[in-house]
Amino acid sequence: MPELPEVEALREFLDVHLTGKEIARVLPVAISVLKTYDPPLTALEGATVTAVGRHGKYLDITADGLHLLIHLARAGWLQWRDALPPGPPRPGKGPLALRTALTGGDGFDLTEAGTTKRLAVHLVHDPAEVPGVARLGPDPLADDFDRDAFAALLAGERRQIKGALRDQGLIAGIGNAYSDEILHAARMSPFKPVQNLSDEEVTGLYEALRTTLAGAVARSHGLEAGKLKAEKKTGLRVHGRTGEPCPVCGDTIREVSFSDSSLQYCPTCQTGGKPLADRRLSRLLK
Repeated sequence: MPELPEVEALREFLDVHLTGKEIARVLPVAISVLKTYDPPLTALEGATVTAVGRHGKYLDITADGLHLLIHLARAGWLQWRDALPPGPPRPGKGPLALRTALTGGDGFDLTEAGTTKRLAVHLVHDPAEVPGVARLGPDPLADDFDRDAFAALLAGERRQIKGALRDQGLIAGIGNAYSDEILHAARMSPFKPVQNLSDEEVTGLYEALRTTLAGAVARSHGLEAGKLKAEKKTGLRVHGRTGEPCPVCGDTIREVSFSDSSLQYCPTCQTGGKPLADRRLSRLLK
């Protein structure tokens, strides 16, 4: 799933490749992708892209006062094409969900793998019209997101820190992968209750959050859209690396599985050497 660093890199890439260009057509291929109908996508025909922004994990392409909001969800991706194929795309069972064609012949495709279709595109006058954008918490890389602002968000929370970090209404842009990376950098169990964090632990978690996300953004800076997935995987230290040695201590990275996802962690670095039980058992092994 693309998270804040990858979406920010896509924003930078599209800002260079789209700004100032004229949209010829926006063509939905999968019925499920388009979540709004007024204004229609035809309203973008002939519009000039003036900016490309980001709201958490949402891309925001602004063209003549309209906002094309894109959420790539779990299996979506954006593929830039210097020369689009001639003729309109044909609906079918392939991964292509939506094509945006520019008058110069270039443009981009939105694709989504798998059978669960969650990729979402909205065309609105104001990004706040999209419920997912309206409920977003602060951006964790914003200049005013300091340690005290982070502590204020956590105050009153009574859940595990892994879930809090992934809550888009609390903090925008962090998903399953980078929450694993942040907690590893902070040397903290994903199941530690937020209300049990000391002031020192809040400070350490804040520093790990900012350092992890800023480092991932820096690694992705300037990369082409097609290379971002590989860069993300290369930069991850624990997420998706079950069975591999921890790069910090050498212990074996372990996994906790859920019904539709999993998390990875290092027992030595994060849980005092104790392996966590599968959450389907809802217990910590003792």
